[in-house]
Amino acid sequence: MATFADSAPVDPSADLMLRVQSGDAGAFEELLSLWQNRLVTLFLHHTGDYSTAEDLAQEVFLRVYRARVGYQPTAKFSTWIHTIANNVASDLRQRAYRRREHGVPASVSASSSTIGLDQLAVAASGQRPARQADRSELQTVVQQAIAQLNEKQRMAVLLAKFEQCSYEEIATAMELSVPAVKSLLFRARDQLRTLLEGYQQETEI
Repeated sequence: MATFADSAPVDPSADLMLRVQSGDAGAFEELLSLWQNRLVTLFLHHTGDYSTAEDLAQEVFLRVYRARVGYQPTAKFSTWIHTIANNVASDLRQRAYRRREHGVPASVSASSSTIGLDQLAVAASGQRPARQADRSELQTVVQQAIAQLNEKQRMAVLLAKFEQCSYEEIATAMELSVPAVKSLLFRARDQLRTLLEGYQQETEI
């Protein structure tokens, strides 16, 4: 009789995590190598600062390691680690809220990665700006537009656009319902479209 393990598709990350659970230190290094750049990129687009993104990715891996004993591959590994990433981002948001009285604005680092930002601009606006702006100029505009989204909208957009997560996966990772995720993404894309259309109008003047 075939077991679930026999028939289920192979998830390399889940397999590595099970090896980590059994005490395989090398498996954790493999897992880190497989996911580090993805998480840094995710947090980079979320925070706009490379150093912060690296710190947050490291925090995710610390939590992954601490959770190894209780890990169960009942969901896709990507959904599980994105849930942890969302919790880390939420903790950052709470710390920022507590510091808000200092009046320190969020900033976009000059060293920020620009992977996918042009594509996000096109997806949000439905068209490229009429004037062919310098690449760095367009990237800056899109970064600023993303920064104006609220934290939940931003995370939902990043998971959908850069991690290619389904509505169901985003819902699980963010502990929301699927309709709530769809609403977040609709509002986020509508806001991005408005911001980028405003930029287009300015370039046509």
